[in-house]
Amino acid sequence: MIGATGVTGGYIVEHLVRGGQRPLAISRSRQARAGVDWFQGDLKNPEAFRLPPFATLYCTASAILLPTALPYLFNPLLKRVVVFSSTSIITKIDSEIVSERETLKKLAEAEREIAALCDQSNVGWTILRPTLIYAEGRDRNITPLSKLIRRFGFMPIVGGGRGLRQPVHAEDLAIGAISAASSPAAARKVYSLPGGETLTYREMIGRIFDGLRLPRRTVSISPFWWRAAFIIAKPLFPGANAAMGTRMTKDMAFDSTPAREDFGWNPRMFNPVFD
Repeated sequence: MIGATGVTGGYIVEHLVRGGQRPLAISRSRQARAGVDWFQGDLKNPEAFRLPPFATLYCTASAILLPTALPYLFNPLLKRVVVFSSTSIITKIDSEIVSERETLKKLAEAEREIAALCDQSNVGWTILRPTLIYAEGRDRNITPLSKLIRRFGFMPIVGGGRGLRQPVHAEDLAIGAISAASSPAAARKVYSLPGGETLTYREMIGRIFDGLRLPRRTVSISPFWWRAAFIIAKPLFPGANAAMGTRMTKDMAFDSTPAREDFGWNPRMFNPVFD
């Protein structure tokens, strides 16, 4: 398990242990947890790996780093590699942000390299592309929005917020990954993994208000005024960019039918609860 200290990776480890397995986990710093064999390692330095044989490899860390490391992870027992990528490969490949475009091109190339390397070694592979990942209080998508809402009491919505979204819980992704790993039908395939329902961006924000037990307060704003206001507000949000607002009008929705048919994908509805 690579990425066991992350949100989704942590849930994978939890469910494997709960299912009676003893997973191997790789992390850059030493860790200790009952029922888990932890090994110190870094995908950027794979030649230092010293791992016993294992049958399934899960990777929730950056897939961009995996192709270089894979040859050091192959072993005679390995039957399946399950890798997390992102639907952003499709929705943001034409991003106005140069760094984003470059990263997504690297991610797409990594997917192709992972598949080719596994095929060459006769190892089954499955690539999972989640949509908008969340886990209340722990994720980098929904939780930051909840903090903004809690702080200011309202949320600006660009262009009516009519773009479609499918938030998916990290625990559902973990359950899906474990199911995909044991499904012969999921071998050598790429899947989109959306959440259990499709919402407009406005309704998604409304559910976050509900989860905070706050009245829904949104303010509609045009793309022009959003960009103008963002120039002023950017110092308050150093990790944000103007494209985040203009994307509120863009559909980012995917079909879950293949995943449902091949490994029983059945994610929860979007009803987050924040303490």
